[in-house]
Amino acid sequence: MARSFTRRTLLATGAAAAALAGSPALAAPLPEPSWPTRFPLPDGFRPEGIAIGPGPYAWFGSLGSGALYRAHLPTGRGAVVPTRMETASIGLKTDRRGRAFVAGGATRQLRVVDTRDGSLLAVHEVGRPATFVNDVVLAGRTAWFTDSTQPFVYGLPLGPRGELPAPRDVISLRLTGEWAEAPAEGFTSNGIAATPDGRALLVVNVFQDGGSLLRVDPRTGDARRVDLGGRKLPDGDGLLVLGRTLHVVQQVQNAIDVFHLDPAGLRGTWLTRVTDPRFRVPTTVAAYGDRLYLPNSRLTEPPTPTTDYDAVAVHRVR
Repeated sequence: MARSFTRRTLLATGAAAAALAGSPALAAPLPEPSWPTRFPLPDGFRPEGIAIGPGPYAWFGSLGSGALYRAHLPTGRGAVVPTRMETASIGLKTDRRGRAFVAGGATRQLRVVDTRDGSLLAVHEVGRPATFVNDVVLAGRTAWFTDSTQPFVYGLPLGPRGELPAPRDVISLRLTGEWAEAPAEGFTSNGIAATPDGRALLVVNVFQDGGSLLRVDPRTGDARRVDLGGRKLPDGDGLLVLGRTLHVVQQVQNAIDVFHLDPAGLRGTWLTRVTDPRFRVPTTVAAYGDRLYLPNSRLTEPPTPTTDYDAVAVHRVR
């Protein structure tokens, strides 16, 4: 997500958290060579977030409306799913029950959408007037959301059978410890993921020390800097953890930086940078089989109703 609030953050969870959340991102069938590695999204859609599943379907949020777009990965064909929300749908994640957990940006909303028909299952308003709810991850039995202008993450704790929480049970967790906030409610946090061991959260702080990654204790809010060997994340957006491999989308750099993490997520060793000439300011990333899928947001260009958008796939780093 751009720091001008045209943002985001993917993200997906680590392997342990994905298992707990029931993430189907790596489910069969595996991609065939004939599956498209680039497919169109609707003109003027302004994609930002991405989630994959259940099955070989990708879901995209829109900076321009509350609608979602569902694409069939084997063919690249898709359709808009109206949600009856007029305002932006930013970061999103889906679960095995066919629900999408959606960050509502400047509306301050945490939304849960039924992907079958676009109906709203829950809407919770959080934070302060300046709050910008940006990204989301399913970690264990909680959907965690970032706030790009306030030192908080918000949680929707789910019941044993995935039951959605009552309003009184929504979590507002203040970030403390080594967390640094931008002045005057400036843009700070972006993407979010779970650590490989599933015990904590990883949150991008694009303001702190030229762009940092912090590990957040979900019980206390205590944040500690992740040692990335001096690597900076000034444009860090969507995060994806697969096993112990962390992918960080550096949007305006048109790149994905890839790190190997220790289980607790306190240290990361840089492995490589993935670039592709088809990248046009990708914001978030999700995985299916041996592929990474990213929406091209074109955030650095003025959007119009006829601006063309697409999503692209690249090979996972092994």
